[in-house]
Amino acid sequence: MAVPPRLAGQKLILGDQPVKDINLDYVCPFSAKMFQTLSTSILPLSSNTNTAKPKPYTNRTQFVFRQQIQPWHPSSTLVHESALAVLHVAPEKFWNFSAALFKAQNDFFDVHVVNEGRNATYGRLAKVAGSVGVDEGKILDLLRVPDKPARDGSLNVGNQVTNDVKVIVKMARLTGVHVSPTVLFNGVVENSISSSFTGDQWDEWLTKNCSS
Repeated sequence: MAVPPRLAGQKLILGDQPVKDINLDYVCPFSAKMFQTLSTSILPLSSNTNTAKPKPYTNRTQFVFRQQIQPWHPSSTLVHESALAVLHVAPEKFWNFSAALFKAQNDFFDVHVVNEGRNATYGRLAKVAGSVGVDEGKILDLLRVPDKPARDGSLNVGNQVTNDVKVIVKMARLTGVHVSPTVLFNGVVENSISSSFTGDQWDEWLTKNCSS
């Protein structure tokens, strides 16, 4: 599935084919585990052409971070909204922000947000964005929800990334993805890959499937 232009920062293009969609939720521990393995063990090998022994999939594969909101984690929507805001303000920082957010994910689990107002949570998320060099104020401006009705009297006013949330939810529904992490290979769910995959297992799978 194509990536809408305004979400282009989700793509990490290291070649023209094949495409691996990585469906992840920022408040899912299993998603964090997969992201960490990919970030430390696979992405450097996928993009590094200066090694003595390049991998067969080096500079061949596209990785797409598909944001997977899981509503049974109530804060999931809020943290994904912050990533969508980063895509608006500094799309080139999306992967760095994602790494920082996964590192801080415990701060946004249920027990740490249950007694906190929504805009206060957004404030903390904006600080995570600031930690990777994104303008904190611009992020908060996109996320903050007003406490007064709109001019037409409507009360469910949302924020400036609400329409983007609708897009990523619709895309997940179209692919049938239900939980995270879920990996798609050229648009087809690859059930053999799970969060328990080690770097060596990823390397073996990519070498077998992405080298020709």
